[in-house]
Amino acid sequence: MHIGVLKVKLRLHASHSLKGKRQFVKPIITRVQNKFNVSVAEIDDQELWQLATIGITCVSNSSRHANEMLSKVMDFIHIVRGDAEILDYEIELTQAL
Repeated sequence: MHIGVLKVKLRLHASHSLKGKRQFVKPIITRVQNKFNVSVAEIDDQELWQLATIGITCVSNSSRHANEMLSKVMDFIHIVRGDAEILDYEIELTQAL
């Protein structure tokens, strides 16, 4: 069993409150979950209204498949991110025993 983790850090230039941040982040999380059937959550920077860190995980029978899936998720986030700036992202693959 292979586990893939994608961590994406976004800067939300148009957000001026935590409510505005939620209105931006929640639709991205929902769209990624619905399209790719992966686990998604805001994992860091919850108290900052112009930064969002989103974590995405998937489980697969091959590391190649997990990497391809998370790469497609990242491509999708590039498309649906609106005016947010992608500051950084990282894909990590591990093998469970």
